[in-house]
Amino acid sequence: MILVLLGTQNNNFDRLLKEIDNCINNKIINDKVIVQTGYTQYSSNKMEILDFIPVEQFNNLLKEADLIITHGGVGSIITAIKLNKKVIAVPRLQKYKEHINNHQIQIVEALDEFGYLKGVFDINNLGNTIKIISEFTPKQYISNTENIIKIITNYIDNN
Repeated sequence: MILVLLGTQNNNFDRLLKEIDNCINNKIINDKVIVQTGYTQYSSNKMEILDFIPVEQFNNLLKEADLIITHGGVGSIITAIKLNKKVIAVPRLQKYKEHINNHQIQIVEALDEFGYLKGVFDINNLGNTIKIISEFTPKQYISNTENIIKIITNYIDNN
């Protein structure tokens, strides 16, 4: 199963869903596709579309998914890579009014460069990335939160 996450951004991101529909039509995607659209309005008889998903159901879908295709939001990406899932991330772009700026490009570029996911910066490359994702082994995400908390605590205690 493929889980598509558009986050809860109040800007439309149907550009990604149109390309996923195209990949289904061209038999690049043969798996069941479930989409969390947030505020994006999109209709398709080829995908199961849910606007907002209750937390427990969302967590179950994340665990069941073989592939997660997501926008470039940090929350969606980190949630997926913490589960060591194969992730394809497509940044929302300002020029399409999908976001107020292009910060998602930097997020996706960095995480792609570090080997956590595959980034798609040209929507026309989504199909090719889906074709090769089975060969991709994501780098395991290791949280550094405890170390950061120790550094901050140590700094506060000594100043």
